[in-house]
Order: sequence, then structure tokens, then C-alpha cells
Amino acid sequence: MTAWYVYMLRCSDGSLYTGITNDVARRVAEHANGKRGARYTRGRRPVTLVYQEACDDKSAALKREIDIKKLSKDKKQELARTTIMPSS
Repeated sequence: MTAWYVYMLRCSDGSLYTGITNDVARRVAEHANGKRGARYTRGRRPVTLVYQEACDDKSAALKREIDIKKLSKDKKQELARTTIMPSS
């Protein structure tokens, strides 16, 4: 069974981007370097991983992503600031 994660990136303009993946390191690299990163992050490089959260499955990750995206900017900033990143 593949683990799924919700992740948040801080972009060069200070904005936050939230997404889901089953491979955080690969996805961050795609945002940072490749053509496969989200359109939003392409013009806002470099990006830095500031948050990740493991979820039970893809469905749970999608629901958590939606919940995070509904948060106010201040709440998202607080989540990114106070979360201890697990070692990769």
C-alpha cells in the first residue's frame, strides 16, 4: 500500500502552495526543477518544503488538502511555522 502525503511549499514570493503526492521528495524536485511542477509554482521558484503530513490513503489526502486550502492565510502560515518536518 502506498502512503499519501499532503505537503506545503513556500514560494520565492512568500506564498504557500498546497498539494498531495505519494512521493514528497520527487514532487518537490518536480516543482523546483522540472516541467511537471504546478503552473502556480513555475514562476515562483525557488520553492521550499515547509510542511508535510501523512494520510491513510489518497482520498484522505485529498480531503486534508481541501481543508488546508480553506484555511485563512494566517492559519496556513502558522501551520507551516509550527510543524516539525520529519527527516527524509
